[in-house]
Amino acid sequence: MTLTLGMITFDTTDPGPLAHWWAAQVDGTIVEENDGWFYVVALAAAPYRMAFQKIDDPTSGKNRVHLDMTTGDLDGEVARLVEAGAREVEQHTMGDFRWVTLSDPDGNVFCVSGSH
Repeated sequence: MTLTLGMITFDTTDPGPLAHWWAAQVDGTIVEENDGWFYVVALAAAPYRMAFQKIDDPTSGKNRVHLDMTTGDLDGEVARLVEAGAREVEQHTMGDFRWVTLSDPDGNVFCVSGSH
């Protein structure tokens, strides 16, 4: 038996705006809207999807799973994400490797690093 990643799902109290925000950031397309409680985003460059489901009570504290994204232009991409509504949390360096921790408009933490 093997597992294949099919979808990464975010819990949120307002899934529509968050799904649209992430779709714009990852060049994705919203392919499903289920009565405002569950949205699915297909990604142009990945075989899996992102989903956003409505919950009544938001999870407090740091999310236990987060996305690690890569880019060829770390500083430019971080600036673009912040302009689009992300919040920069912290910058990190380990030897020659740099990455930036951000949060999306709903407070979900994710990281962006330069391409390795």
